[in-house]
Amino acid sequence: MVVDDICEYVSRYDTDGLTNVVSKILKAATQGETSSDSVPQVRRDALSKPLTMWR
Repeated sequence: MVVDDICEYVSRYDTDGLTNVVSKILKAATQGETSSDSVPQVRRDALSKPLTMWR
């Protein structure tokens, strides 16, 4: 349910997009950004940058 709220703008079938947003939020949390106010900004940042594929 929490992930659904955080990823409300990402299709449930877009696993790459969901993984990207959730990983950015986890990264921010491990760096001390734990307030609920920071989550929307982290989500916007994750969605505004295109995913890159590493080979």
